[in-house]
Amino acid sequence: MRVKLPAGFDPFLVFLISTVALASLLPCRGAGAQAFDIITKAAIALLFFLHGAKLSRQAIVAGIVHWRLHLVVAAATFLLFPALGLAIRALGAGHMDPTLTAGILFLCLLPSTVQSSIAFTSIAGGNVPAAVCSATISNLAGVIITPILVGVFLGARAAGGGVSWHSMESIGIQLLLPFIVGHLSRPLTQGVLGRHKRLVNIVDRGSILLVVYTAFSAAVVEGLWRRMSIGDLVLVLVLDAVILAVALACTVWTARAMGFSRADEISIVFCGSKKSLASGVPMAGVLFPAATVGPMIVPLMLFHQMQLMVCAVIARRYAAGGQVEAGLKPKTVGEGA
Repeated sequence: MRVKLPAGFDPFLVFLISTVALASLLPCRGAGAQAFDIITKAAIALLFFLHGAKLSRQAIVAGIVHWRLHLVVAAATFLLFPALGLAIRALGAGHMDPTLTAGILFLCLLPSTVQSSIAFTSIAGGNVPAAVCSATISNLAGVIITPILVGVFLGARAAGGGVSWHSMESIGIQLLLPFIVGHLSRPLTQGVLGRHKRLVNIVDRGSILLVVYTAFSAAVVEGLWRRMSIGDLVLVLVLDAVILAVALACTVWTARAMGFSRADEISIVFCGSKKSLASGVPMAGVLFPAATVGPMIVPLMLFHQMQLMVCAVIARRYAAGGQVEAGLKPKTVGEGA
């Protein structure tokens, strides 16, 4: 009997959980940990090279005219979310594990996703070119803005103790330089990447799994599971849900208060309410000491799956509402393309 997965469930979550379990049972140590560290740094550079190579200048030009929409998404991503993260850290001081509150704040400092934002906007009947542009700009800006925000708000935990020359050099070499080189290589690599999308996807997600394994190995060696309880995980889930609910409510209210069209509202909601696992995990590997990366990315891993499942439901409701407005019969799940 075939098991039907919940709407929005990402099978990649199974690989993430399996990687965490493997790191918990068989963490890399000593010389093995040093080798994995080198391989992980190379994987992070490759990951951001691919991000840059997939960045389309045409998409940016096509959507740039919607500057008001992009400003709203940027405000939600880099103002609203950080404010929520700072509020949770302040309220949780003395009541939560400081590493988890720092992880929640780190989650709130990340850029938006690209693929899922565009996919849900398309499903819901939103402004896809604007979503492509807005999500792309968010990721591009995030390579610079997120490390700066981390240095300002999480400086004591960041590698180098904040926005130091050493930390900026690491960011430039491991993240920004590969990203720029990847984008400049588009005339040469665009065709190859287009023909081998499956391989690119495997490399993309495989790099994330490698970073997760290395990070959790270091954390387990330092006693991660002796410090973190089931209660901590449940609390993080609840706080992630609160953050997502507030972000969704605020983006909907703002879009309607500013008089955006329904299509633009959909783009704002899906681009302004998400956080990128693909960018966040490798960034954490560069910005934080190895032993703290594991617990720091727990809130992000949980938020990633939650945002996909919730937004899948919302996208279907938007789509059904649009079909009703057009006088069409709404499609049920699994009907049609």
